[in-house]
Amino acid sequence: MGGLGTLDLVVIVVYLVGIIIYGISKSKRSSSEDYFLGGRTMTWPIVGIALFSANISSSTLVGLASDAFQTDVSVYNYEWYAVVILIFFSIFFLPFYLKSGVYTMPEFLERRYDSRSRYYFSFITVVGNVLVDTAAGLYVGKIVLTLLFPGLDSNLILVILAVAAAAYTIPGGLNSVIQTEVIQAILLIIGSCLLTYFAFEQLGGGWNAMMAKLDGMLAAGEVNFDRKIEAGQYIPSNSEEVFSLVRPANDKIPWWSLLSGVPLLGFYFWANNQFMVQRVLGAKNLNHGRWGALFAGLLKLPVLFIMVVPGVLGLILFNTLDISALNYVLPDGSICSDLSDCPNLTYPVLLFQLLPVGVLGLVVAGLMAAMMSSVSATFNSASTLGTMDFVRQLKPEFTSKQLVRVGQITTLVLVVLAILWVPLIETVSDSLWEYLQIVIAYTSPPAVATFILGLFWKRANGTGSIVSLLTGFFLAIFMILSQVNDWVGPLNELHFLAKASLLFVISVVIHFVVSLSTGLPDPEKVAEYTYKKELFTSETEELKALPWYKNYRYLAFILLVVTAIVVGSFW
Repeated sequence: MGGLGTLDLVVIVVYLVGIIIYGISKSKRSSSEDYFLGGRTMTWPIVGIALFSANISSSTLVGLASDAFQTDVSVYNYEWYAVVILIFFSIFFLPFYLKSGVYTMPEFLERRYDSRSRYYFSFITVVGNVLVDTAAGLYVGKIVLTLLFPGLDSNLILVILAVAAAAYTIPGGLNSVIQTEVIQAILLIIGSCLLTYFAFEQLGGGWNAMMAKLDGMLAAGEVNFDRKIEAGQYIPSNSEEVFSLVRPANDKIPWWSLLSGVPLLGFYFWANNQFMVQRVLGAKNLNHGRWGALFAGLLKLPVLFIMVVPGVLGLILFNTLDISALNYVLPDGSICSDLSDCPNLTYPVLLFQLLPVGVLGLVVAGLMAAMMSSVSATFNSASTLGTMDFVRQLKPEFTSKQLVRVGQITTLVLVVLAILWVPLIETVSDSLWEYLQIVIAYTSPPAVATFILGLFWKRANGTGSIVSLLTGFFLAIFMILSQVNDWVGPLNELHFLAKASLLFVISVVIHFVVSLSTGLPDPEKVAEYTYKKELFTSETEELKALPWYKNYRYLAFILLVVTAIVVGSFW
């Protein structure tokens, strides 16, 4: 297996030191608004790139390649669906978020419902930030650096990575995070494009050559499908099926999930998750927020070619490669010998096997950039939640500078918690991507139901909200325990996306029943935070004064057409 040369090490060190210095230099911390929302001065290119960079983190990058190695390109369904959700978000939710002037998503729930919903959702979001985004980012960094420097203790690696990300997040706040994310996103895209190029070069041809090679391997039975066979999952018979986005019911991402589970998880991630929405809350105005969200959707489309396809290329190039020399230890204590047993190593193996000296350092720096981007972003969003949704409520007399100090201390605490959780990730799933989706599937449906009903149903009240949120939470806990202890067989056999859909439906029904059975909501809250047809009509008149290229509706339509063309090509 390939390793790092001196030039690679120089590139990585120079980058890491440079990005920390740059992040600190871009800090804004004179007030709580500066620290937590970057002063609300972000223009649309910055917002869009920051959204993309925070989303396409190291965990997503490694997870996409890993899942493409195991399940072909169907994992791209999560990516293109983001376009649809971001358009919906821009039309309906974003105007209310920005108009309200809130710092956090839980704070918005209080505006629409009451404090009970706020505190619950804030707690759940912080937990999700630590378990999903921060821990997964550190896990990826640990994998890469453990392979590069096998002599280093894994716990020491985690501490180094966390400190590196926190070094500019703690002093600089959101502006430092976003400014560094722009650089990191550019480096990440360059690195991904280079990896795809060298993979095709190694294959010895372009797209048609790849498809022909894959057809030959599938016909000859040269692809290891043992795990899929054991799990009773779909086995593709030719290259066209490998590159099809619509999969049978026994696939890991079945066709029916495109109608329920996938959009549900995506809606939470893009429209309700503090980690992502915070970037849009920092926009200078509504137009820039909308343009930024649409720009992020546009950036998601090439992900298929530069981040998903490399995983399939790994299947073609390194399906039988002996990787025992990497000395990667599996949870059972054995050394992993092939990618089918440790698919999370797909992306690192692609790097080490394909890239020349110097370029390898650049791409590893890009991977570390993505990790730092994700971790720093979650540090900032989670500290915002802890500070603004708990501390500020308990200590309303605190000044802006005191709140900033609390946010910095909160970040330190979250760093420690994330480090402690990282070793537990592989106990949930051997696929990082699946781990990410499973956690969101169990935690997000009740929240999605609460946000949607709150915006579109005038009768939704605070009691209905908190009862549905808590019921959904305890049902999710029961589903997890049932899976672990084998309590309810039929429930355990359900796909995790089906469980997410079931939780959503139950939460909606409970919200309806309880709201109708209890008192009317506050008329002022309903008038202020519920969508009305008149809003769309008045907005239409305002948009007439703008040229078409500044009218987000025209831009959204064009983006939908482009998305349909890309997705339709792999349908």
